[in-house]
Amino acid sequence: MSDSKNKGKAPERREDDNDSSSNSVPSSGGATKKLSAKMLESLMESNPALKNELASMDKETAAKTLANMDVSQLLTGLSLGSTKNQKDMASYKFWQTQPVPRFDDRATQAAAPQGPIKMIDPEKVSKTPDALLEGFEWCTLDLTNENELRELYELLNNHYVEDDNAMFRFAYSQSFLHWALMSPGWKKEWHVGVRATKSRKLVASICGVPTELRVRGDRIKVTEINFLCIHKKLRSKRLAPVLIKEITRRCYLEGIYQAIYTAGIILPTPVSSCRYYHRALDWLKLYEVGFSPLPHGSTKARQISKNHLPSTTATPGLRPMESKDIDAVHDLLERYLLRFDMNQAFTREEIDHWLVYKPQAGKEQVVWAYVVEDPDTHKITDFVSFYNLESTVIDNPKHGVVRAAYLYYYASETAFTEDKSALKSRLQMLMNDALICARQAKFDVFNALTSHDNPLFLEQLKFGAGDGQLHFYLFNYRTAAIAGGINDKNLPDEKKMGGVGVVML
Repeated sequence: MSDSKNKGKAPERREDDNDSSSNSVPSSGGATKKLSAKMLESLMESNPALKNELASMDKETAAKTLANMDVSQLLTGLSLGSTKNQKDMASYKFWQTQPVPRFDDRATQAAAPQGPIKMIDPEKVSKTPDALLEGFEWCTLDLTNENELRELYELLNNHYVEDDNAMFRFAYSQSFLHWALMSPGWKKEWHVGVRATKSRKLVASICGVPTELRVRGDRIKVTEINFLCIHKKLRSKRLAPVLIKEITRRCYLEGIYQAIYTAGIILPTPVSSCRYYHRALDWLKLYEVGFSPLPHGSTKARQISKNHLPSTTATPGLRPMESKDIDAVHDLLERYLLRFDMNQAFTREEIDHWLVYKPQAGKEQVVWAYVVEDPDTHKITDFVSFYNLESTVIDNPKHGVVRAAYLYYYASETAFTEDKSALKSRLQMLMNDALICARQAKFDVFNALTSHDNPLFLEQLKFGAGDGQLHFYLFNYRTAAIAGGINDKNLPDEKKMGGVGVVML
């Protein structure tokens, strides 16, 4: 469930040092972090899943559970006191029934064997969905039908993720949905909807696409779950667990028993957590819509100058990716991704679908990809890509949308030289060129996580820390925690790389 809360927000700092009473929580690195009683209370309110489980424990067990959790999982990515984007999913009563690691399993996870949590007997999988509330019925969306594609587009654009202050909302274009949900091997049955029986209006959705992951050497077929969305007027109807159970049932019927999903809130239990970083491309516009603040003591002119980019790229041989580059990029990317504990295993057909832009009448461009071709050998030595995900600006008199470029996949032959400083230098040049290309394509901001090798260039290229966190989850699969590129201070850390090598839309 790619539900990255506050995905497009400017950084916010929240400090609370007025309460002297505190609780000590050991971090993963062994240091002790102090959480005030007030902050712990806010933390519980922001995470009903955690609150509900702790409430069912005696005090000693609850204290041990808190102690076993990384402080980064407790604090990062949370806007304390907010529940706007929890989408009715956070009740741990539901997650207790699902094959996912429990919060208090963390102490034993390292010793547990990696692999499925529950073995599924295909013969016992129900052939029919659970009943819905009276007045609603299941449907399967046909996204080859322009009318149904438009229905999903309208549902998401009106009811999907907003920031805490209701200033921005994701605006998934129909072209984006076509790209994201009709990848090689896509299954119509995994595009699930709920309709109001009388009006036939689409009021909820959850979707999946098939892919393969490599998790510490194990290759597993999974469903990538996304676009869990419920009409705002139905948020109290507890539809989210029913939607999750239905997409799970449909995946089981196809012989797929694992899934990957993301959320901006903490559910039981993240396999990894990354932080969002933002690089302003049009700082003045971002300031005018309330996305970027004016730092104390600075001026608008100074901020515009600080975020200025060269007009031309610097990497020799950089050019847009073409169909003729598919095999070379596939080979380079596969070798590059093997360096990460959790990564996507691509087929040639998937490289073609996900990375090569093919102009079509009436279709907006969704993905931009560039390769570096050695002028002498004509070998592809590097590539970089990003995709377009706009956000609607709510009630702003001057601007209607923020055009955000999201860093997608990239790779460089320099990674195989075992010279980290050379890779760092190469990626800084390559990513600076990606910023220039995005600016030329009229993007306003460039977003990236702390995944992959991103800590090598985020701060150097003037990316600012966001207040959004993206937590990665594996359904019905257990593995030890995977590094997300951040340390226990929630900052990019080159020593914490090598974990997450997958991008979720």
